[in-house]
Amino acid sequence: MLNKYSKQSINGEWRNGRSQLIYDNVNPFDKEVIASVKLSNKEDVNEAYEAARSAQKTWAKVPSAEKKEILFRAAEIFGERKQEITEIISKETGSSVLKATGEVISIIEMIKDAANYSERMEMPVSLPSSMPGKESLVFHKPAGVVGIISPFNYPLFLSMRAVAPAIAVGDAVVLKPDLQTQISGGYIIGEVFEQAGLPKGVLNVLTFAIEEVGDFFVEHPIPQVISFTGSTAVGRHIGALCGQHLKKAALELGGNSPLVVLEDADIDQAINAAIFGKFIHQGQICMITNRILVHRKHYKEFVDRYVQRASELPYGNPVDPKVIIGPIINDNQLKKILNIVEEGKKEGNNLVLEGKQDGNILTPFVFADVDNKSKLAQTEIFGPVAIIIPFDSEEEALEMANDTEYGLSGAVFTQDFERGIEFARQIESGMAHVNDQTVNSSPNAPFGGEKASGLGRYGGEWGFEEFTSAKWVTVQREARKYPF
Repeated sequence: MLNKYSKQSINGEWRNGRSQLIYDNVNPFDKEVIASVKLSNKEDVNEAYEAARSAQKTWAKVPSAEKKEILFRAAEIFGERKQEITEIISKETGSSVLKATGEVISIIEMIKDAANYSERMEMPVSLPSSMPGKESLVFHKPAGVVGIISPFNYPLFLSMRAVAPAIAVGDAVVLKPDLQTQISGGYIIGEVFEQAGLPKGVLNVLTFAIEEVGDFFVEHPIPQVISFTGSTAVGRHIGALCGQHLKKAALELGGNSPLVVLEDADIDQAINAAIFGKFIHQGQICMITNRILVHRKHYKEFVDRYVQRASELPYGNPVDPKVIIGPIINDNQLKKILNIVEEGKKEGNNLVLEGKQDGNILTPFVFADVDNKSKLAQTEIFGPVAIIIPFDSEEEALEMANDTEYGLSGAVFTQDFERGIEFARQIESGMAHVNDQTVNSSPNAPFGGEKASGLGRYGGEWGFEEFTSAKWVTVQREARKYPF
């Protein structure tokens, strides 16, 4: 049991929420109750936002060196507790040890990179001016209070990519992780930053039931930025609310990412990438490889070898380091994936590898000869179901790659690097990779999507802009002559 993580963190105090609802957080592999949490209600949400607003005014004035010191200390603590946190992620999310370990390592680098934002807040940008004697400067100031809503699939990573930059630039945060992963997506983050010396109220962590709190978290008048990672349907709703209330929205939503294998590709590398890019974390990743487009020259070989590789992936309890395929997050999601498989069969798609259900685990399914316009190919599956589609020309491949409402990530395999770069640039997505799979992230690079995959960018200078507000200041250093 992890009942030490059953409290809400509001204004530096760990306490029960005021809701009458109690949520049992369960291990998706064996259904063991990890922690029972008394949830928050609207009163708690309001208190958290009020605490954040009060703390932010002081936090914004803290020198950058002190902010950096706290952030680097937080990164250090995550490193010291890596093994413990990896085990919690595996138990709470069903992540393999490989995936959970990678998640912890990646957020350590993310925090260190974000720490540099604090110095940028004290460094105005000088712009050229055509006006004689005029100095033109751009300062950045904190956006204020940021409300963050994070999902279940990469909870620590997807919470931290908003928490770390927001804190670094002088914002205060109210973080609402997914109920199913509230420990690794929220309470551990609150605990580590508290240990690192972050002042109370700068980071508040709470969880609640949507049926009780509704849109109040987004519509509350205090937060100036809402960061949301999740489904496109919910993202559209949150984006509409932010527009109505004139808040900035950073939205990272769904995907239907293509991996394209051109006729000159290294097939060994393409198969390795397509296996990893489809089945890491059971396919429960927004930028997972959802469609594999293969030139007909290699098609039969690719399908045969891919099916063989997929059928050999070890599955079971994710705390076993040898396991790659762990459980689906919950029963409803598992049923949804199985329904997609059955509908795919009814559409006439060729199921060349039929997976099986073992508790909440689904072993890999592979469909071949899929029509890119089919419902199966146009659905974000979010599970271990691979779709392989043949094509005859590069033009056809590009057209199919872009024939989706989504535009998060993409990949192309070719031995001609310049050709690959040009193809990648033409994929309608926020990110694309040559000779690699679609699941990539770097703390100093822009992460985000086009079309129905979202708005805004996380990471690097682009993430800096999401959590700050730019202010133009001019100084007229010599007398200006006016026309009247």
